[in-house]
Amino acid sequence: AALQDYEAVKERVFFLQTQYDDLIKAKETLYETIAEIDATSAERLSDTYSKLREEFQAMFKQLFKGGNADLELTEPENILESGINIVAQPPGKKPQNLLLLSGGERALTAIALLLAIRKVKPTPFVVLDEIDASLDEVNLRRFAEQMQFLAQATQFLVITHRPGTMEVADRLYGVTMSDHATSQLISVQLSQE
Repeated sequence: AALQDYEAVKERVFFLQTQYDDLIKAKETLYETIAEIDATSAERLSDTYSKLREEFQAMFKQLFKGGNADLELTEPENILESGINIVAQPPGKKPQNLLLLSGGERALTAIALLLAIRKVKPTPFVVLDEIDASLDEVNLRRFAEQMQFLAQATQFLVITHRPGTMEVADRLYGVTMSDHATSQLISVQLSQE
């Protein structure tokens, strides 16, 4: 019986060793695949980051009519795990972190970043909800001018209460209350299509 037990155990050991070897090979293949994906992702992210950085700097200067802005990686040596700091210098001010800017400056800087992202990775349709709420009249005018320019290549749906933004729209949709206390949807064509 010992010989039969030995053959059964030997067969079992051979089976388990084969399974173990397959798992080790699969693990190595998986690590190689992950390394390839990480390398490709890091390369693409680095390329996109460089383009976004350039577009953000240009868009910031357009919206603020001067000044400087930059995107800085928190861990440049490990781009896949890195965070991004936004440093902005509106005209006449010193460079500072986004969190230290006034509400309107912070909003306009965020808009510059959003529009820069749209330039790097264009989309045919964009929805913006109350993006202009904290802008003063001067910055609202700058934002509206930029929206008019960008609307030549992208369709924008902007939800807003600000007249300055509405003035550059091609069409307005709104809800109003009639004399009989019922809501009505109103559509107004502002430009010739």
